[in-house]
Amino acid sequence: MAGRPSGGIIERYRPYLPVSPTTPIITLLEGNTPLIVSRALSQRVGRGAEVYLKYEGMNPTGSFKDRGMTVAISKAVEAKSVAVLCASTGNTSASASAYAARAGLRSIVLIPSGAVALGKLSQALIHGARVVAVDANFDACLALVKSLARQHPVTLVNSINPHRIEGQKTCAFEICDALGRAPDYQCMPVGNAGNITAQWKGYTEYHGRGRIGHRPVMLGFQAEGAAPLVKGRLVKHPRTIATAIRIGNPASWQGAVAAAEESRGAIQAVSDRQILDAYRLLAQEDGVFVEPASAASVAGLLRLAQAGYFKKARPAGRRQGPTIVCILTGHGLKDPERAIKSIRLARPLPPSLSAISKATGLKEGLSGGIIRPRP
Repeated sequence: MAGRPSGGIIERYRPYLPVSPTTPIITLLEGNTPLIVSRALSQRVGRGAEVYLKYEGMNPTGSFKDRGMTVAISKAVEAKSVAVLCASTGNTSASASAYAARAGLRSIVLIPSGAVALGKLSQALIHGARVVAVDANFDACLALVKSLARQHPVTLVNSINPHRIEGQKTCAFEICDALGRAPDYQCMPVGNAGNITAQWKGYTEYHGRGRIGHRPVMLGFQAEGAAPLVKGRLVKHPRTIATAIRIGNPASWQGAVAAAEESRGAIQAVSDRQILDAYRLLAQEDGVFVEPASAASVAGLLRLAQAGYFKKARPAGRRQGPTIVCILTGHGLKDPERAIKSIRLARPLPPSLSAISKATGLKEGLSGGIIRPRP
């Protein structure tokens, strides 16, 4: 795709967003993220499938949250707010604090103690947010910020803020604009469930205005240890290495269920091992580095492909197989510790050409192909 347009998503999709000519636009030129063909995943799915990666980690603060935050913060400024507030597992705090700084607003963040990757926490801190660690999980933090927002004149910018959903739906617009149509299937991680809700809204609006002829089947994936939508009940103590989706009571529960049901899709669970396998596959075969939660979409895709889910007739009117988009929600540098932990590093070697040639595979003439770290 071409370089970023001169403006962000509000300028690009203004007719679809709740802004007026007098709304002050707070932007960091978010959106227009790459849609990358994955040959590795296309081959694994087979049957002529084309798999694309929507790499939302290329947004300004490294995650899809920037799409919703540009709208939420712009509307907060329009409403004369002096501060914004959120609970976060990391990405929301990074985005909220950056856009608040851009707007000249104070930002206040509640995080579950010990449950936020340092890469994300560092972003909130450097942008000047007032960060409060709470000895509770995300769901409890969200309940607290809801109460605070009712008692004080601050704007809550979690995904229960409808302006967040409005901004996040633009990812669906971009996918359709890039492909010239909607994909047949979309795979995405599900945590607080605002993103699947928002993107289904985006596809529905484009379809309603005649911009696309069909809407995709929406396939959402939660981590097994944090899968309330799959289990049909709250998870009091969610557990997963994918911290961004470690949520036991999604704020957009009904919206996510509606997206899956209306699209004839599903919300399923994947294991942490499947997430980490997909995490390494993306990095080592596609050259795309994502945070673990992002890899849930690919883990889910591979799980369904192995079960024969995509062995259906080709889409009507097309010779090739289905077009599938996997949403990659955040950049890998959000959680570099996980990358280091997932790869076993060898002990330091002496400065010997012979030893180094042997260890790197150069001594065998690279007969084994690409040298990859051992999981």
